[in-house]
Amino acid sequence: MSTTINRTTNETDVSLTLSLDGSGRATIDTGIGFFDHMLMLFAHHGLFDLTVKARGDLHVDEHHTVEDVGICLGQAISRDLGERAGIVRAAHSYVPMDESLAFVAIDLGGRPYCVFRADWHTPRIGGLGTDLIGHFFETVAIHAGMNLHARLLYGSNDHHQCEALFKAFAHALDAATRLDPRRQGVPSTKGTLTA
Repeated sequence: MSTTINRTTNETDVSLTLSLDGSGRATIDTGIGFFDHMLMLFAHHGLFDLTVKARGDLHVDEHHTVEDVGICLGQAISRDLGERAGIVRAAHSYVPMDESLAFVAIDLGGRPYCVFRADWHTPRIGGLGTDLIGHFFETVAIHAGMNLHARLLYGSNDHHQCEALFKAFAHALDAATRLDPRRQGVPSTKGTLTA
């Protein structure tokens, strides 16, 4: 099963297709090289199939493109999960990348919230402003109905730090979306995770 989200505004034109139950295949083209690299890592390490084609007003800056890809990814995660029946629901991951260590914990309980803690050493990594990294995670969390806590514990190279975050997010999401054969229905005493 895969989900396709299309979003067209005066600022961006985004088409995103996601399968959470994939094999890590990805084709990414946002016009922002480093962002493409992070989305490729996310797909590869989470074993998600992900296709992203985005055209944005990069002559202004990269903000709208990153934000709208985040909206589409969050919506695709939510739709691909459906009623969220049988999933593990909550998971976390620590991922090192050389001198950097990142931690991500998520709960797919339908309650959007994001806590993002990271200290960056530079204002940009390639064509991506470091201030947009936290904004991207927050946007995904809101539109996925996900509680997401992401933290950089330490590191000295911003490329490594960001890579560790995206890999940790991928591993946590992969673990949380797996089916638990013991689970009957949704993993909630409320009986629903979508309202």
